[in-house]
Amino acid sequence: MQVFIDESGIHKQDGQSTTAVVYVKVEDVEGLDKIILRTEKYLRIDPFHWRGESWKIRRAFLQAVVRENFEVKIFVFQNPFTGEKFENALRHLLVEKGIRNIILDGDKLQRNVARLKKVLRDSGTSVKKIRMGNDQSFPCLRLADLFAGLTRAYFEDSKNKKAAELYYLAKIKIATQLMGGQVAG
Repeated sequence: MQVFIDESGIHKQDGQSTTAVVYVKVEDVEGLDKIILRTEKYLRIDPFHWRGESWKIRRAFLQAVVRENFEVKIFVFQNPFTGEKFENALRHLLVEKGIRNIILDGDKLQRNVARLKKVLRDSGTSVKKIRMGNDQSFPCLRLADLFAGLTRAYFEDSKNKKAAELYYLAKIKIATQLMGGQVAG
């Protein structure tokens, strides 16, 4: 099992922002990578990134990947982002045994690797490799980016019809969703 982690909104400090830490558990990484690459080629886009895509492309990308074999766990909490909140999120999300690798979106989470290792040690979870990655090298990080961006867009403005439609389409892949420590329905 490999886990890909991305987040959205940790740079904001105001109380109205929402941060999503997304855990994408993938059994067949190579197969899912191929599907992501094929979808991007079909859509004629550069590597998918939530922030840079239109709602039409976001929908098409989500529809193409939502049928595949993966699950997502999400932790949503109000900003400001703190290391303690991040550690708490990981403590609740990374509970499975047998995780081979954890790939963290490298441009934002560098400072949190030590916290991640501590959380894993404290919980008795063994991981062979924890490494930083970028979404250019790891297509499954683009999937994590999709769920982080979508979740944040939905919870920041649940009246946004486009975000709500995509969120309900994506919800079938969300195995666990915690809201500030509480399980969301």
